[in-house]
Amino acid sequence: MPKYLFTCEAEPQYLSEQSAPEDDLYAFAYTITITNTGEVPAQLIARHWIIDDANGHTEEVKGLGVVGHQPLLRPGESFQYTSGTRLGTPTGTMRGSFFCVAEDGERFESPIPEFALRADGAGEAPSRVLH
Repeated sequence: MPKYLFTCEAEPQYLSEQSAPEDDLYAFAYTITITNTGEVPAQLIARHWIIDDANGHTEEVKGLGVVGHQPLLRPGESFQYTSGTRLGTPTGTMRGSFFCVAEDGERFESPIPEFALRADGAGEAPSRVLH
């Protein structure tokens, strides 16, 4: 087991009631579960998101903490939060990283694996047909 490691799981959800497809506005919520799978207590200090829509537009979001928190997690502890984003297309992706500092002062980054944002057909393979 690595000494310094947070693992991240994401559960995205399309928010149809907050979306306006006729105006190219698609709202998504995502619930992130962060677990300290390392060997020492560590604190999440900052986040860095890379959000891509289907048109190739990329937005980067950086900031301190998550939803106003900088959780300190002991080995085995988790922190869960829900946030949201908007895209100009019905599909896109998110990925990123959390910057963390361990109790012993060691700094490390924990990757957030890429996950899909999909307004329709959740769980289906993306269409490769050009119209």
